[in-house]
Amino acid sequence: MTTVEPAVVLDRTGLGALVDVLRARGRVVVGPTVRDGAIVLAELDGADALPFGWGVELEAGHYRLVPRADGAAFAHSAGPQSWKNWLLPERVRQWTADRGADGALTVRAEQPAPASFAFLGVRPCDLRAIAIQDRVLTGGRHRDEDYRGRREGAFLIAVECTEPGATCFCVSMGTGPSAGPGYDLALTEVVDDNGHRFLARAGTPAGSDVLAEVPHRPADRSLTESARAAVEGAATRMGRTMPSVDLRALMAGSLTAERWNDVAARCLTCGNCTMACPTCFCTTTEDVTDLTGDHAERWRRWDSCYDLDFSLLHGGPVRPSPHSRYRQWLTHKLGTWYDQFDSSGCVGCGRCIVWCPVGIDITEEAHALHQEAGRPATPSDAEGP
Repeated sequence: MTTVEPAVVLDRTGLGALVDVLRARGRVVVGPTVRDGAIVLAELDGADALPFGWGVELEAGHYRLVPRADGAAFAHSAGPQSWKNWLLPERVRQWTADRGADGALTVRAEQPAPASFAFLGVRPCDLRAIAIQDRVLTGGRHRDEDYRGRREGAFLIAVECTEPGATCFCVSMGTGPSAGPGYDLALTEVVDDNGHRFLARAGTPAGSDVLAEVPHRPADRSLTESARAAVEGAATRMGRTMPSVDLRALMAGSLTAERWNDVAARCLTCGNCTMACPTCFCTTTEDVTDLTGDHAERWRRWDSCYDLDFSLLHGGPVRPSPHSRYRQWLTHKLGTWYDQFDSSGCVGCGRCIVWCPVGIDITEEAHALHQEAGRPATPSDAEGP
């Protein structure tokens, strides 16, 4: 992507100044910080709250914080949250209704306050996830005005990956480790014998405007090459891969595969993968009332295709079994998402692998389906929808 201005260098003081400038402009700065044994996303009151000196150890169903000797702030993989938690919150009140003493009913639509977020530390995979949710929730006939209001006010600071985790596979999905389009600022962290600094480049005029207020110096060729080499090196150290095939065609041709029975025997249908996924967007509504019946509210909340009631129609749920619900999630994420939104719904962040309580691995399942598709056909007892 062509940047608005040449790359510059920020030191740790400059990173702190960046947060201060954004806060002074009235933005709520959200970024990674250590809390409750994990690196989570939270509002930051300064750059010192970033997870300097902390990394993570990841595997299927496994997450641990680990100390780092180099003091890096962004040398960790995706945590349990994504930016979806801020752009598409888990619960949003849509309206309230009150019955007055005269019996008249007054309904008031919820009018959320304008949001002005600055997201610091957006990984390239998450940058793509935001673009995917933009397409889903701000395009077409079914626009989400709450999402649109939060998204339009967001300032995105991407941080390129230099140390992927064991569950990362963004290279397979074409989403990283270098930052694609969509950022206002992009940072690449470099820690070496010459110090701790950040190669910064603007991607929009708004990014240039902010960067102009932050202490910086021109980037030299040595640092630029070191940053590029670190990102390119990360691309060769991905912990997972997807099979190098047309995943859309693989999903469409695997609906009766035996492998679905194997994964159904392990899947708890808990929905953790959909909650952690940065692109899953399904919601439902719930109405609540007080004991008097004079006050009612409608809330929108996250939902999951693993919920038995998600496909409930007259007569019962369409997908009553774990087999059918897992198959729906995976074939939609990797296949029919293309039919709806012209892209994959997976960005290779690996969250669904890490936060699955039984360690089901989306890349392992895709490879298994590919291997089965390449074997001669045999009689199958694969379950139907």
